[in-house]
Amino acid sequence: MVSPNFAIELLKSTLDIYTPSRSESQLANYLKDICMDLGFEQANIDSVGNMVAIRGNGDPIILLCGHMDTVPGIVPVRHEGDYMYGRGASDAKAPLVSMLLAAADIPKQAGTIVFAAVVDEEGNATGIKNLVKDATLKPHYAIFGEPSGIENITISYKGRLEIRLLCDVDNSAHASAPWLALNAIDEAYKVWNALKKVFEENDMENSTNKADLVSYSLTEISGGSSHNVTPQKCRMTIDIRIPNRKTCDNVLEVIDTRISEIQGKLNGVRIKYRVEDKTEPFEANISSPLVRALVLSVLDHRKKRPLLLKKTGTGDMNILGNVLNIPVVTYGPGDPHSSHTIDERVFIPDYLAGIEVYKNALLHMVRLHKNLQSKVT
Repeated sequence: MVSPNFAIELLKSTLDIYTPSRSESQLANYLKDICMDLGFEQANIDSVGNMVAIRGNGDPIILLCGHMDTVPGIVPVRHEGDYMYGRGASDAKAPLVSMLLAAADIPKQAGTIVFAAVVDEEGNATGIKNLVKDATLKPHYAIFGEPSGIENITISYKGRLEIRLLCDVDNSAHASAPWLALNAIDEAYKVWNALKKVFEENDMENSTNKADLVSYSLTEISGGSSHNVTPQKCRMTIDIRIPNRKTCDNVLEVIDTRISEIQGKLNGVRIKYRVEDKTEPFEANISSPLVRALVLSVLDHRKKRPLLLKKTGTGDMNILGNVLNIPVVTYGPGDPHSSHTIDERVFIPDYLAGIEVYKNALLHMVRLHKNLQSKVT
């Protein structure tokens, strides 16, 4: 069993290594060495920079996965009272290190633990996309380390579409005679309002719970070539989040239909779009041994039943859960509201509690898995 002091110092050491997306190699090598010191039989770095370590043998095979990268921006690392500050303290190095230390404390005969520290979660999900291509990776269950809060378990994330849309009016004019050409920014605004209207109409027919609704946000817009020329082209980025009751294709069908209607009404305007990112929603089966094990572990440690959360964001859990079709949840110490902020921090007692919750959840999972297998056979 690792000491609290060792756990705190290890977390601080990971925070001292600045790891914005695609700059994780120093931390990957550090964690690889730590894994070997803690008794993992294997620890390797794959072609995209993920560090994957294995401990134990036999069934069940449980994947513990967290990300090494952070958003950009340095937050001075410091230990003040019961808090540890630093970029990634909450999102997501505290969950990552908690999982690692929990895995290191599990008897090797209690199944196989695969610990994966992946890259680029805050960017383009390069790490998890490469990990799920590994044909040798065949876990029965997976936990993703993110700051859910010590008494919450995230069972669902929305899917995501990133749409790049172009409005082209095929001409421009001097700004002093704007009537001589259509204005691409004006036309793009009409397109955006029309798309918003169709999303809003769909929302009115459904739940008011934000986790059950399609959300949409215009996140980038650019157009024009000069301060005194009307714009011929305008480009927009639209971020759409999709609840579990829908699929990305359901939403794309609505967009296709609406854009075709708009195109017919806007003479002289060409509208084109492409999908930059397409991630399906995912929701865990709450009756799975994985969810039950985590619930029992939180009950053991906190003496209260955890909340099962459906979040409006999108995470690596979506990708792995949908590709491998296994039970997956997200859990970890940390306050999600402090993530990405200028004073990002983690409450150290929660960080230390997270190690114990992960560890007991793994033991519960082994027991529940074996009980399930014995009933099947």
